[in-house]
Amino acid sequence: MTKVTFISADGERRQEVDAPPGSVLLDIAQAAGQPLEGTCEGQMACSTCHVIVDAGDFANLPDASEDEEDMLDLAAAATRTSRLACQILLDARLDRLTVRIPSESYNMQGM
Repeated sequence: MTKVTFISADGERRQEVDAPPGSVLLDIAQAAGQPLEGTCEGQMACSTCHVIVDAGDFANLPDASEDEEDMLDLAAAATRTSRLACQILLDARLDRLTVRIPSESYNMQGM
């Protein structure tokens, strides 16, 4: 299991959930009631599942694809540790992951 900690945009609320190996972070976030739309259903055509990964956990993730990097260039409030939750597969090697929900998002499909 991977222990996923979600931090609200204002930094005030924390929610911890256990995610089984093979889960997609977006699915875990939505099941936990986090405000991530995932409008494009994982097709990397929007940035509504943008999360900011804790710097300590970022290096434990596989590198983002070029397509993901291109979409993150268009994401609101992106940082150097930003990722799309639809592209993060939680595997057995990852025992914890902390992500912050950005305060805003853009739906690139609607532009």
